[in-house]
Amino acid sequence: MKGRTLFKSPLPSNHVSDASSSAGAGTTHRLYQVWRGRNKFLCGGRCIFGPDANSIFLSVSLIMTPLALFVAFVSFRLAELMGKPLGPFVPRTAMAVGAFDLLVLVLTSGRDPGIIPRNTKPPDPEDVQLDGLASPVAGAPSSGTLPPTRDVYVNGMVVKVKYCHTCMLYRPPRCSHCSVCNNCVERFDHHCPWVGQCIGKRNYRFFFMFISSTTFLCLYVFVFCWVNLVLIARKYGCSLGGAIVESPVSGFLIFYTFITSWFVGGLTAFHTYLASTNQTTYENFRYRYEGKSNPYNRGAARNLVEIFLSPIPASKNDFRQMVVVDPDTLLYGPPSMAYSYSFGMLSASKKSFNTQASLSFDMGKPSFDLGAGYSVKRTSIGSSNFGDIYNPTGDGVEGAAHQQPRHNIFGGGRFQGSKKVAEDSESVVTNVATASYNVAG
Repeated sequence: MKGRTLFKSPLPSNHVSDASSSAGAGTTHRLYQVWRGRNKFLCGGRCIFGPDANSIFLSVSLIMTPLALFVAFVSFRLAELMGKPLGPFVPRTAMAVGAFDLLVLVLTSGRDPGIIPRNTKPPDPEDVQLDGLASPVAGAPSSGTLPPTRDVYVNGMVVKVKYCHTCMLYRPPRCSHCSVCNNCVERFDHHCPWVGQCIGKRNYRFFFMFISSTTFLCLYVFVFCWVNLVLIARKYGCSLGGAIVESPVSGFLIFYTFITSWFVGGLTAFHTYLASTNQTTYENFRYRYEGKSNPYNRGAARNLVEIFLSPIPASKNDFRQMVVVDPDTLLYGPPSMAYSYSFGMLSASKKSFNTQASLSFDMGKPSFDLGAGYSVKRTSIGSSNFGDIYNPTGDGVEGAAHQQPRHNIFGGGRFQGSKKVAEDSESVVTNVATASYNVAG
């Protein structure tokens, strides 16, 4: 199968190839039509969702169904029992909070969370050392191998950033590659299955508004259902059990909202703590700041202002722009599910992006990309760290002059085993020839 190259479009040169070289032979598409992530698009690329966007319908039903029951069977009756001036505000407030909850859910799920555009080719190792953004990498080879990590300075502290082999770029600080959406996302917090989208720099505040408004709605319904039962018991002179018989919907909603408020309330409290300390869920779960200072923590007040009141940066992707695709190299089908690439003597096709560990070879020198699931400390790796690969015999400089075949990365001595089989075959042939000679004699 022929290898597939990235589309060519008028994006900056570090993100796409020059369209002028193949504009005459290419076909024109909009960027979202050839997008290489697993995202789903609506309204001609104006709305971007995650691959599990169908879960939004489940979230909406879990919120709107009890709200509709409350408004229809509890709130208006409660408004009559309470009377003016507070009574009419009970259903109005519930409907207003419910509408706001739906709005921030759509804003969370249907917008770019902060996707970093892919590069069409790996960065030049010389540019990596000379771009001025990172400190020199210890032990980094000078002849073409990209180090898996770089050191950058954040508020005077050293932070390691990792090279992404899928997007072919060094991720900015706090950026991570989402294995669900197959995108590098700025200030990656987590991928939320309830909203079907990554939570990142451009939609975190809307996500926080969503969970906090849902928590408020649960507590609101819980409290006013109790108020409704108390007023019913007082009006008819019965017990709370009799009031529940009179208004069974109130009893059901009290039980339902009590359960759900623990979940969404705990989530809201957790993210309030994260926002006040300027952490992300990913950073907190990986214990990145355990035992050392958080370089992003500037105090609770400044952290909250930065996260919730600072301007939202513009998207780095124009999903509706026209791009030119080379028909000779485009692999038709879902572009996020199949991708062909080759490095030197090694090649692969239909390689799934959903990988947690990968090995790439550049000019015969390896560099490793461990997935987000690994919590090991990442350090820069140079050619000297791969002595067991380049020189299995450990002969030092003399052995390095003649590079030995690589071992199987899956743990077997593949090439040594092949050599042993070849020697055994040669001995068998020799024995057969000797026996034939003896018979002939």
